[in-house]
Amino acid sequence: MTAPVLMLDLEGTQLTAEEAARLTRPGVGGLILFSRNYQNPDQLRELVASVRAVAPGLLIAVDHEGGRVQRFRDGFTWLPPMGALARRYTADQGAALAEAKELGWLMASELVALDIDLSFAPVLDLDYGRSRVIGDRAFGSDPAAVAALAGAFVCGMGEAGMAATGKHFPGHGWAEADSHHEIPTDEREFGVIAAADMQPFSVLIGEGLAGIMPAHVIYTAVDDRPAGFSRHWLQRVLRGELGFDGVIFSDDLSMEGAGFAGGYSARAARALEAGCDMLLVCNNPQGACEVLDWLDEHPAAPGRDPVRLRRRQVSSPDSVRLASARVLAARLREG
Repeated sequence: MTAPVLMLDLEGTQLTAEEAARLTRPGVGGLILFSRNYQNPDQLRELVASVRAVAPGLLIAVDHEGGRVQRFRDGFTWLPPMGALARRYTADQGAALAEAKELGWLMASELVALDIDLSFAPVLDLDYGRSRVIGDRAFGSDPAAVAALAGAFVCGMGEAGMAATGKHFPGHGWAEADSHHEIPTDEREFGVIAAADMQPFSVLIGEGLAGIMPAHVIYTAVDDRPAGFSRHWLQRVLRGELGFDGVIFSDDLSMEGAGFAGGYSARAARALEAGCDMLLVCNNPQGACEVLDWLDEHPAAPGRDPVRLRRRQVSSPDSVRLASARVLAARLREG
């Protein structure tokens, strides 16, 4: 049977008949939502219900970190960028850790309430002031602080019933280019990356991190392939040296950073061979269908069944805690 390893997307705010048929294909294991899929909480609840009706086993995800990367706005709490917590940590570590936990809980609880399984968070990259795509999405530049703050954020997510996915392994903060539009490179030696950028991943893996998303970055002193297509990074380092046994999500295979691998079926094949468990193909329905056709032709393609990341059932968020967390988010946004 074809492994359900593809996570794809939808065009609009309602599920079309064509999309419903695509979601039931055997290679589909997940759905990622974007801002174009959202109008308000009631509409999103109906959209998710329509997806569950035709494909109840799908993992439904979204990028909902806070700051620049928050897909749902109106009707949701506007979350601050995680860089705000880095500034707080410098002044008061204890307060910053408590706030990180509350923000993780707030983010996850609002999504879980609408039957969303997963937010691709937190960002574990370091902010070197170089990257055009990371910046204040990171919890700062100090590896120990990033690990502590992100760990607290993950703890909050867990209390709301959501598993966490750390990104972008082994670290995207040094590479200047945006992998959505270019193939970024990082020329540093492995020892430098391991001593700094990889530390938050190592710490959170030790604490039971459930998912990881590798970077579309070529670390030229280590391998000639981006990390998400590299057996060295995913098998030898991530699985072997760091002992990660969770789910590896590819970054979007439609991004320019994945283009070196060829067409969509070739990108899928190389990512799976490297060790990815679930493949994301976003904003390109034709590309997603090419991957599905390839999966139909290769039923033995690897797959770890990421559905095990589905959330546990939890009670409704406490209203007092929710109100307090929303006040906190507003205060951190304002600096």
